[in-house]
Amino acid sequence: MTSTTTTPVSASAAPGLSDQETAPRRPADATLTSVQPIVPGFHPDPSICRVGDDYYLACSSFEYSPGVPLWHSTDLLTWALVGNVLERDDQFTAATAGASQGVYAPTLRHHDGRFWLVTTDVSGGGGQLLVSTEAPGGPWSSATRIPGLVGIDPDLAWSADGSCYVTYCSTTADAPGITQARVDLTSGEVLDGPHRLWQGSGLAHPEAPHLYEHDGWWYLVIAEGGTERGHTVAVARSTSPEGPFEPAPHNPMLTHRSTTHPVQNTGHADLVELADGSWAVVYLGVRPAGTTPLFHVNGRETFLAGVDWVDGWPVVDEHRFSQVPVDRSFVDELDGPGLHPRWVVPSASVDEVVREQGRGRLVLAPVQSPSGDASILAARTAGLRWRAEADVDAAAPSDAAPESVVSSGVALRVRLDDAHWCEVLLEAGVARAVVRIGPLESEVGAEVAVGARRVTLVVEAADPTHAGPDDLRLLVSQDGTDTELARVDGRYLSTEVAGGFTGRVVGVRAVGGPAVVHAFRYVDRG
Repeated sequence: MTSTTTTPVSASAAPGLSDQETAPRRPADATLTSVQPIVPGFHPDPSICRVGDDYYLACSSFEYSPGVPLWHSTDLLTWALVGNVLERDDQFTAATAGASQGVYAPTLRHHDGRFWLVTTDVSGGGGQLLVSTEAPGGPWSSATRIPGLVGIDPDLAWSADGSCYVTYCSTTADAPGITQARVDLTSGEVLDGPHRLWQGSGLAHPEAPHLYEHDGWWYLVIAEGGTERGHTVAVARSTSPEGPFEPAPHNPMLTHRSTTHPVQNTGHADLVELADGSWAVVYLGVRPAGTTPLFHVNGRETFLAGVDWVDGWPVVDEHRFSQVPVDRSFVDELDGPGLHPRWVVPSASVDEVVREQGRGRLVLAPVQSPSGDASILAARTAGLRWRAEADVDAAAPSDAAPESVVSSGVALRVRLDDAHWCEVLLEAGVARAVVRIGPLESEVGAEVAVGARRVTLVVEAADPTHAGPDDLRLLVSQDGTDTELARVDGRYLSTEVAGGFTGRVVGVRAVGGPAVVHAFRYVDRG
């Protein structure tokens, strides 16, 4: 695994100088990657591998399709979205996946000239899914389901004799904890096991195992404590990939629990060796805000830190890397051909929601998720403050050509899950704000009559006026003039309120019939 252009400098390299004097010098506006995510927004459970000077990173996607976003970088700091690994029904079908179900934590590896990805589908057919490709841009193979390995968070590791080990978190009542089996990747056949490997350091929910060989030892890195405020990373080692494993004396290897660090819930770590022989680690965390108990809204994001090997154990250095914050703004005209891989749909496929694309417009069809709520064409929110705009048809013009699509109704929605969302709804010439919190759904604020053929629906994540992480402003814009319909306390669209494992997305949906969208803009305000 492997390289970066950043060269770490340690205090020990210059005896007699203070830590401040010997630390790597950074631009004034650079931020530590342990504070600012390298892949912001709803990108949890990161898994990383290196091929030469290229890094690839995959994340969980849960009920969203296409599944498992895949990112590429040459410096570990700036990442570009390559695509999504699970794009077809022979890999994963989102229609059976409810909120926070579907595709759980993947592991991405490169072995003998081929990329391999293993992940868990907790919905539909269930089980561990294995796909592979020669090129990260795909196409990826059809999924092979590995039978008999009941659990989540599978990992792939190869020994010198060519044996492949799938190490995972067993969820069976009789054998919970970190478990391992030897598997034939060609057929998916389990050759040996499964057998229990390590139960962690004693904290709740040992999960997310990754296995590495380094300097004659096999290291097993896991998450513990649950993926909330008590989340931690622990490590153990053995002379064999099959154990027995002895825990590190300094466990937990990484945690921010019971601290005031701005990033919390840190865990689910994956290590990577750089081309120069140094090491780094990616892991998930959240950026909570507001007052007790603090609220996070973008879900679990991907962070980066350095790793040193001290007395035969990995030690995390959270001050190793820094980056100048990246502007995540984008404009999408949505006129084809095809869509940018940022666009996803919960509990349905993009092909079901997108009815037509081209001639300067995108036509959406109304589609329901398994819960009966509406599916939307959406992108992950990346910043803590942002503005999203959708240019839409309010209605078909009276002199429209026969082939024109009549826009029945359209909405711009911010979604955390099926029961926690808010939207600007345009229907029958009237724009209104609608909010759903659990079983309660209500129109809030003002209604505005829309007279123009084309209008802009707007949602802003603004500074909070209550005790939450932000306020969500719902607006309609006509002829360049914004009218606020309502302002929603952002706490109601947070994980602390809704539960689950995902984060906010923002996107458009059709209401009652086809909807015409001409452009979508996302402005990152930090």
